[in-house]
Amino acid sequence: MKSRSFWSRLVLLEVFLSVTWGWMESDRIRRFYADAGRLQQKESRSFEGTRRKGDTCTMADYSRLKSMLLDLQAHHHSQLSSPVENRTSQKRLLVEDIFKYLDINSDGHLSSSELAQLMEKEALEDDFLDCTLEDLLRFDDYNNDGYLTLQELYTAFQVVQLTLPEEQKISITTVTVGMSAVLTCAIHGTLKPPVIWKRNGIILNFLDLEDINDFGEDDSLYITKVTTIHMGNYTCHAYGYEELYQTHILQVNVPPVIRVYPETQAQEPGVSASLKCHAEGIPNPRITWLKNGIDIMPKLSKQLTLLANGSELHISSVRYEDTGAYTCIAKNEVGVDEDISSLFIEDSARKTLANILWREEGLSVGNMFYVFSNDGITVIQPNECEIQRHIKPSERIFTSYEEICPKVEGGPVQSCLWASAVNVRDKYIYVTQPKQNRLMIMDIQTQKVMQSMDVDPLPAKLHYDKSHDQVWVLSWGNMQKSHPTLQVISEASAGENQHIIRMPFEDVDDFFIPPTNLIINHIRFGFIFNKLKSAVHKIDLETVTHIKTISFKNYSCKPQSMAYTHLGGYFFVQCKNNTSILASPQLIIDSVTDSVIGPNSDISGTPYISPDGRYLVSAAEDSGRLKVQAITIQGEIKLIYDLQTNVHVSDLTFQPSFTEGNQYYIYATSHLQTDVLFVELSTGKMNVLKNLKDPIVSKDWPWSSYNRIMKDSGLFGQYLITPAKNSLFVINGRQNTLHCEVSGIRRGNTVVWVGEV
Repeated sequence: MKSRSFWSRLVLLEVFLSVTWGWMESDRIRRFYADAGRLQQKESRSFEGTRRKGDTCTMADYSRLKSMLLDLQAHHHSQLSSPVENRTSQKRLLVEDIFKYLDINSDGHLSSSELAQLMEKEALEDDFLDCTLEDLLRFDDYNNDGYLTLQELYTAFQVVQLTLPEEQKISITTVTVGMSAVLTCAIHGTLKPPVIWKRNGIILNFLDLEDINDFGEDDSLYITKVTTIHMGNYTCHAYGYEELYQTHILQVNVPPVIRVYPETQAQEPGVSASLKCHAEGIPNPRITWLKNGIDIMPKLSKQLTLLANGSELHISSVRYEDTGAYTCIAKNEVGVDEDISSLFIEDSARKTLANILWREEGLSVGNMFYVFSNDGITVIQPNECEIQRHIKPSERIFTSYEEICPKVEGGPVQSCLWASAVNVRDKYIYVTQPKQNRLMIMDIQTQKVMQSMDVDPLPAKLHYDKSHDQVWVLSWGNMQKSHPTLQVISEASAGENQHIIRMPFEDVDDFFIPPTNLIINHIRFGFIFNKLKSAVHKIDLETVTHIKTISFKNYSCKPQSMAYTHLGGYFFVQCKNNTSILASPQLIIDSVTDSVIGPNSDISGTPYISPDGRYLVSAAEDSGRLKVQAITIQGEIKLIYDLQTNVHVSDLTFQPSFTEGNQYYIYATSHLQTDVLFVELSTGKMNVLKNLKDPIVSKDWPWSSYNRIMKDSGLFGQYLITPAKNSLFVINGRQNTLHCEVSGIRRGNTVVWVGEV
């Protein structure tokens, strides 16, 4: 009989069914199908009590009957001869075709007579052994009305019908940082398989995540303590039904956090005074000012001006009555923060509490650039371009009485060689002397070098981790970098009796620890690069231990540099460009899952993140190209402009705008040229400061690729500094102009700013 030729195809179909329904990825998914089987067994037991005496249709025979029906339908319509894009959709279409084929009178119901007619027409009695098509009615007529509907046939063949209302395909959830969030999947259906949740294409259900660890009885996604890294898109779909999915956009609001500057100031009558307030939050906070608890009305005073959306309160000519406590208040939809900046108007001859407080702020040694050059240590006050102090190479270390820069036999002059320096809580400066295999600790208040510490040979890079009060030291071992080591100095701000921890990593190429800002004031993890591996090692900064290794093998990427934004929790990785003419695109790591989610579009170059985390600037050194992307409060990454410049960028920093709140300028130097580039970050408007003299030659600065650095002066500072071969240039960031040149400072490429937070 013709149906006998279907047996070989039947075997293939059973394999197809096992592939579609058998490869489960969790206990919950297996339980789902076990429950479905028990439901069918329950119905079969009910059916067994009503069977005619002598009927021997077993569950195995009945399953074979349904399989052969699917196979017959596929044969009739050549369904399996065309490419199958979705197995579950294919099965659903076959069941719908079976129903149409069996429903002879097209009334939407299958009766016993219709099933019997088809059995006789197709001569299928022998093929189905002890089962008949009428057994479909006996097994799967769940409401016992004597007819089969399409929905009942779906259930018989374990075809799940799922629905998702059009208006719920995209769902937006907004939650305040620190709270918990519940995302509920709106996909519904009878016998719905377990729900699969994804973020950036990574399945979350089977990951052991710290904050996403409970999917609930209703398959909801639970985030126990939301932070800004959790913002972004999440999708849900029923297992096996990827084509129907819901997108959840999680927005995270953050109450304002502010800093004022200065906290206290004393001015003489007739001069101008400025009080500054920097506020961060999501959404951007609105800033208002009070004086002694009363609202300030700038429109009613010619003296008072609010600048940069209220971020600066400027008083043009102060009078005695301007003395007071000025309160900055920042508000957004989820919170408020405030701080006080005190202004005292006093005659300079009077010794008042205000003047005492003013001096105790440490401004005699703060708000300065500390420059480490061949000539020793130079302290520069940028406003007046004054050298406040010069510590010569021959001066002595306080505790050991050694010379700061020991004499070299046969050398023409006594000079210093520095590589890297960091500010430790405005108390100390740690600075490396690679040729002496040591670092020195300078006390900022006394402006004296207090002690030296021996470290592994050729210390080339320092980083201060504020969150854990640690200084990280990368030593090369030799100029070929063949014996690199990584050491960590704990309790760095104590200034004495520090403990040094040696990290147990070989072939260390570099490391990356994300910076803090007002919103994110604690960093938990850092990363170590291995020069031989396409991977980074994730490190717990609290315990200084290895957590996991994130591999880039699939992208043939050896990391060169990283940047991080807390908005969405993305790390951007620049890959080394060894042989290819075209630079490799940056890779993106999602810190929620510690997964590489792919390239950052076609963006290449060194990544830099603005202090607020809202902009990614990628600088292609060879081409002079700058690409700027915005990271939205939904965690999306969008290209906003692409600039072709003539500046081959060596270093880049961000300067807060003085005209618009929560905005920045980019300042960039070149390793080859004398020009400095500055760009208004939000608009892409750019200009160039020309002829700042030749930079230090790269071969004379082997310690980093930044042979011409650009150093800013903190959150409230308006000056930047960049070195040339034999001098320093101070830039006025408020006016975007060259402020002055400080001559006679050779190879001053190690600079630290000491000032406000």
